[in-house]
Amino acid sequence: MLSPLASFFVTSVTAALSGLAFGLSLIVAIGAQNAFVLRQGVRREHVGTVVVICAASDVVLIAAGTAGLGAVVARSGAVLEVVRWVGAAALVGYGVRSALRALPRRDPGALHPTSERPPSALGATALTTLALTWLNPHVYLDTVLLLGSVAAGHGTLRWAFAVGACVASWVWFTGLGYGARALAPVFAKPTAWRVLDGVIAVVMVLVAVSLVAR
Repeated sequence: MLSPLASFFVTSVTAALSGLAFGLSLIVAIGAQNAFVLRQGVRREHVGTVVVICAASDVVLIAAGTAGLGAVVARSGAVLEVVRWVGAAALVGYGVRSALRALPRRDPGALHPTSERPPSALGATALTTLALTWLNPHVYLDTVLLLGSVAAGHGTLRWAFAVGACVASWVWFTGLGYGARALAPVFAKPTAWRVLDGVIAVVMVLVAVSLVAR
């Protein structure tokens, strides 16, 4: 027979593990944000900044949803509509940029392997990460509304569930950003970069289409 304290600990850990599993189920799917994190990880460029922005943003959204903001967002149809169209436009813009990078270049030096390519500015990378995170309506629907609702189902243990979901975000984005370095040998050739940028362009455009076609 467990003591009340031990019982509370066990149920809290169980709720946290449920949050961990549920959080991973929401963010592991390939999307605009994950594609961008993967690209930055392969380039080994501002990875820490990208990871922190993505994971910290998730923590804020998860906390908001757990605190009950989901119900408020659900009633703000006009706000979600604006974010939907602005987010779709931003995704298309980034998709076009990726598509242009994927095109063959006449100048062999125009597309360098990962170690020689000119790095993008930290500010520009941070702004792109913020845009892909906060201008995506799916973030609010999944993280604030859906995850917030599931957390509410855990009653007094909802914050333990939220902690598990937050851990999932940090584990995933850290693993994706820094684990992508293992692919560096594959991207030693410009052709591999063109393929990656082509895939990213398709992902970005498909996500944008899914936003405006709903």
